[in-house]
Amino acid sequence: MSDEERRDSLADQAAAWVPPWERPRPPAPTTAPAEAEAESSDAAAGEPAEPVEADEPGVPAAAVASEAGVPAAAGEPAAAGAARGVPRREPVGRRRPAVVPEPAPELADAELRGALEAILLVVDEPVSELVLAQVLEQPAERIGPVLDEIAAGYTAAGNGFELRRAAGGWRLYTRPEYATYVERFVLDGQSVRLTQAALETLAVVAYKQPVTRSRISAIRGVNCDGVIRTLVTRGLVEECGTESDSGAFLYRTTTLFLEKLGLNTVDELPPLAPFLPDDVEELADATR
Repeated sequence: MSDEERRDSLADQAAAWVPPWERPRPPAPTTAPAEAEAESSDAAAGEPAEPVEADEPGVPAAAVASEAGVPAAAGEPAAAGAARGVPRREPVGRRRPAVVPEPAPELADAELRGALEAILLVVDEPVSELVLAQVLEQPAERIGPVLDEIAAGYTAAGNGFELRRAAGGWRLYTRPEYATYVERFVLDGQSVRLTQAALETLAVVAYKQPVTRSRISAIRGVNCDGVIRTLVTRGLVEECGTESDSGAFLYRTTTLFLEKLGLNTVDELPPLAPFLPDDVEELADATR
């Protein structure tokens, strides 16, 4: 082909070329009237649209990513996903509120009274109102009045036992008027566990606590180291620090001591004045 023929061919091709924007578009697929009405009603009701496949022609990539749960591209409005019917997802860092357990139902007065009596029959030491409230899953302010009511009922009925406070808690005890029968049953001819020296030393510790061994020995007039060790072993006396001046150990009575005597605090001990001799001041001056 000569140069002149080649130029004519290129000119014909240039004259026949049509820009893309002027080319005729392919006809759009027709939609049935019933389907069009269903789609418009779904969009108006806000129902989520069917998921879009990634290879569906004519769907932007951003829409496919949004349908799959991928964040929209920069510049895309936040309402675009809602307009397409995509359910909104909460941020990853947001936590759901903790589930608060429902409080236990309150027991009836009769049932609460029976539960308290059953527990008090099996305890081996005084139990506090707070512990009873935790075990029964009831408000602590309900326990005290019910225990007072139970104690008053036992007293009014004249039972051989009573319910009273001791060592910061509650426990069942036999009544003092029946002590001789209980002692006869428990001891059954056995000797008293504590000697006279141990009882005297325990009394000094109870009324003078906290007190050192030397002070106890000075009051009793004899060495009491062995007796103190016996009382500590029995759990009636315990160490409670040291004296600031001499560094000697201090001793006090224990919770077991209050429990055995049926006392709530040492302040309930009987006064010593009626048991002291008339010349107690002279004796005190003589021992100094």
